[in-house]
Amino acid sequence: MIVLSPKRSFRVPVYADCISPDVFSSKSLEELSMLQVWEGNKKRVLKDLFDVQGQTGNPAEEITLHIRGNLSKVRRIGAGMSRGRILIEGDVGVRLGEMMKGGEVTVKGNADSWVGCMMEGGTIEVVGSAGDYIGASYRGSTQGMKGGTIVIHGDAGSEVGCHMRGGLIKVDGNIGQFAGIHMRDGTISVQGNCDERAGAEMLNGKIIVCGYVPSILPSFAIEDIRPSVKIDGEKVTGPFYCFTGDIADNGNGRLFVSKPKNSHLSFYEKYL
Repeated sequence: MIVLSPKRSFRVPVYADCISPDVFSSKSLEELSMLQVWEGNKKRVLKDLFDVQGQTGNPAEEITLHIRGNLSKVRRIGAGMSRGRILIEGDVGVRLGEMMKGGEVTVKGNADSWVGCMMEGGTIEVVGSAGDYIGASYRGSTQGMKGGTIVIHGDAGSEVGCHMRGGLIKVDGNIGQFAGIHMRDGTISVQGNCDERAGAEMLNGKIIVCGYVPSILPSFAIEDIRPSVKIDGEKVTGPFYCFTGDIADNGNGRLFVSKPKNSHLSFYEKYL
């Protein structure tokens, strides 16, 4: 285990994509302390901002990075990581696990936006809440999350799974609007409520909402009422309204919405 602790509170963004088991692999403490980071527009080395302690020199798959403190200004932790484990005790900044390919990241706190953006594999678990664009692509890109698992135990913001192409996103709380916008494949599971416009312009994939949904886009057609839905091999008891769309884009995605929590959608039943 290697333990990192911020030496002070950060007032400007810190870009620290070097904080990754892949980068830390087989390096000495002296080498780790000299890794380059940016604090705002100023180039620093890791020892300027963090205390670094622990056993080093291990291969990446055997490394656990334990980070304690407020990291809400620290960005891109675990970017591109493929092995090992990161445990964060505190809040963390944007782009956690960006383009992640494997390994595990656990946050015992809240995470900012872009968690797991464009990730391909591995697991990210946030014990608290997260911001917008979970598992999404960057603006101007259509390459969203392709694989792996993201679990948010609290709430999440808007555009969860934007341009998603695979993998699983599970949110235990509520999420904002435009969930699964431009979705191509994969699964989004929401235990709580979901705001407007879920599944807008989706072509494929699956969105399951176990809570309340204000309305369904008019470009979705009701297909069936299902007694249950499978999420990553586990059966979730319904019943669920099953909608198909987004028809405006010739989509064939599935939007499952809890029937008991959405009595205002009962008028769709006459179209079955």
